[in-house]
Amino acid sequence: MQIGCVQLLEFRNYRTLSYRPEPRVNLVTGRNGQGKTNLLEALAVLLTGRSFRTSRLAELPVWGTDAAALSGELQRAEGTRSVRRTVQRQASGSWHVLGEGCPWARVIVFGWQDLAILNGAPVARRMFIDGFAARLYAGHMPALLRYRRLIGQRNRLLQARATSERLAPWDEQLAAVGMELIDRRRRAVAILQTELARVYPAVSGEQTKVQVAYRCGVGESTEPSALVAALEQARPVELRRGQTLVGPHRDDLAIDLAGVDARAFGSRGQQRLLALALRIAEVLPVSEAAGTPPVLLLDDALSELDAGVRDNVLREIQSAEQVFLTSPEPLAVRGASRWVVDGGGIAAA
Repeated sequence: MQIGCVQLLEFRNYRTLSYRPEPRVNLVTGRNGQGKTNLLEALAVLLTGRSFRTSRLAELPVWGTDAAALSGELQRAEGTRSVRRTVQRQASGSWHVLGEGCPWARVIVFGWQDLAILNGAPVARRMFIDGFAARLYAGHMPALLRYRRLIGQRNRLLQARATSERLAPWDEQLAAVGMELIDRRRRAVAILQTELARVYPAVSGEQTKVQVAYRCGVGESTEPSALVAALEQARPVELRRGQTLVGPHRDDLAIDLAGVDARAFGSRGQQRLLALALRIAEVLPVSEAAGTPPVLLLDDALSELDAGVRDNVLREIQSAEQVFLTSPEPLAVRGASRWVVDGGGIAAA
């Protein structure tokens, strides 16, 4: 899959922009604050309807405007599809993204926020694996949203100190949906591990063993009854705290590098490279699941990496169908199309 063209109107610092990127690698350079990350964010919003930088939609339109419009054409072997999105303030004052996406469009984004996968709280790792699982399995995100609603309802019952009889039906629902999520997460992590075992040595230049494992509150159990039993066991503490303490919303990923916890003992450079490798490792599984390769959006991905490692990363991403790579300085990238962003405009270098 490729983005054939994109038009922006009143998005971030782009009052108006018409951009026709090239296949393969698009190297986007320019001074800080000129709109490189904004361009990648616009591409992500166009393809997914969501920003990878903020949940506050009001930040996306140009300051003082009530809407931003994005449109473009997506291409693959079977043909071309037009996509339109509008970020608009409603009469109520709330903001919404309007427009329909493309069912086969996939995008993988790397940015500074991905360092949280290694050095952040467990919620960052859960968000990472849920995002990957959602790109592999169509039912994962609807199940995750359903699970979150059940957690909210069950927490309200706990805060009201509901009896075991009242909680029991909610426990069963929560366990059924929760084990669906756990099963997909386990499968996604196993797929990711296989690809990461190839990608990380390739980009690091070292035959270092890397291991990603899913850490689950019910261990290796696969039946909803195991989660129900765990909820019953935790019930006295849950009633005191007024919140659900067992389930996939409390699980985590273990990430080991050379047999030690990369989250605690990896250097900043190792953590950055490992976070980038995790994103690159998504490409092949997502391509196979969607039937078309995803677009790669890599925001300043090569900062803080040694020259040799940079070359390895560039070789690895050359095989992707379309890549957008930002950098504050020009880079030697063989075969890349070069663009310069300046003051809300973009031009071929």
